[in-house]
Amino acid sequence: MANIPIDQLAHEITSAVREYTEDVAVAIDKKVDQVANKVLKEAQALAPKRTGEYAKTFVKTKEGGYGEHRRIIWNKKHYRRVHLLEFGHAKVNGGRVPAYPHLRPAYEKHAANLPDEIKEIIRNGG
Repeated sequence: MANIPIDQLAHEITSAVREYTEDVAVAIDKKVDQVANKVLKEAQALAPKRTGEYAKTFVKTKEGGYGEHRRIIWNKKHYRRVHLLEFGHAKVNGGRVPAYPHLRPAYEKHAANLPDEIKEIIRNGG
């Protein structure tokens, strides 16, 4: 341990906390990206494949400012169709079209452990 003059103690504590915060933020951002990539690949794999175009147009978008690590998985070209395929829908002349769940199961499979993984990152300091 280094000898620190008392007038520099506040500066040293502040710089140590800042370094810890930056390390944790980088590690959390990396983990959120990894999970988002897994969800994206799983959603593409589970998506209905009549022609294959629907599955190919899923993308990952990064949102949020400092301290916010948010990724959104969405279908760039067929965004209006996602909820119809995910949950099914009524036909014009009666009856229902079956549901093809693909986005929610991918999210539940990969993102369910994310809060625990983030807590572990915070405990380990990045």
